Amino acid sequence: MSFLRTVLNDSVIIHPPGFYIIGFQSFPYISVYFIFLAFVYVVTVLFNCLVICVIAFNHRLHTPKFLAVVNLAVIDVILNTCTIPSMIKIFLIKDNFIPFNLCLVQMYVYYTFVSLESYALAVLAYDRLIAICFPLRQNSVNTLRSMSCIVGLTWSFALGATAFTTGIITHLSFCNSVRVFSYFCDYAPVFRLACNDYTMQWFAASFLTVLILGGPFIFILLSYVTILVTVFRMKSLDSRVKALGTCGEHIILVAVFYIPLLVIFMIGFYLRLIDPDQRVLSLSLASCLPPCINPIVYSLKTKEIKVRVLALLRKNKIGTDHKKGCKTSGP
Repeated sequence: MSFLRTVLNDSVIIHPPGFYIIGFQSFPYISVYFIFLAFVYVVTVLFNCLVICVIAFNHRLHTPKFLAVVNLAVIDVILNTCTIPSMIKIFLIKDNFIPFNLCLVQMYVYYTFVSLESYALAVLAYDRLIAICFPLRQNSVNTLRSMSCIVGLTWSFALGATAFTTGIITHLSFCNSVRVFSYFCDYAPVFRLACNDYTMQWFAASFLTVLILGGPFIFILLSYVTILVTVFRMKSLDSRVKALGTCGEHIILVAVFYIPLLVIFMIGFYLRLIDPDQRVLSLSLASCLPPCINPIVYSLKTKEIKVRVLALLRKNKIGTDHKKGCKTSGP
């Protein structure tokens, strides 16, 4: 195997041509799992694109809340596009080799959009916090402009932080194994293959985990504590039920996204108690399922979007029936 050698700080850095992704080689019934992943990807793309189109083409839905929903839908599509097609390619073509630079690109895109997914859920919690706790100030505080700024800041931070952590991988030498035990070019499995010191990469990964998972998760918890305090101060039982009813879907998504990832990252990364096979399967499910579930549980169960989708379907049905009627009554 030929290696690319570069000089950094008077030391030779060895970069291999690429890596071999070997995370799924020992799984039984792997073909069933990849068929399931293909279904998940199709649902992710179709439903999220439907949500994006419904909101984009309906001016009544151009509000801060639905800007946050569109942001989540865009992130969901890109996040699953980053990993699932490459996983299916490995299964169909039996080619698990990924070039070094493409590995870094996949690593960067994946962790950028996992970060954005986490922050998008925090942004939606912020929207619920303002709507329930500060209803009289909602129109002045939570404006389309302020929501655009918040979303823009989360994108800027995620792009910058992940660029740094991915960039420092190039400071490592890979002179021994190039077999990555994961389902994609995962950060920790890659830097642990290095034959020089990877302390800086370990601290960067630890710090990024806290920023992209711990920070937003704590904000969401505090938001819901504040929401619960506000709700139980309401005198009307109907008002309480109505307020909490608007949070149900979001709570489900928070649980589906954060709990598996926090368990896997904390136990696996720090304690290394999770079996490698179980880690790969659990992490792939934990990262691929939320983008599929989000538009179904949250977006399409939101009353405004559901009404618009049903109206669109009825309109198309009426148009189809009208064309059939014209053909029937024609000469």
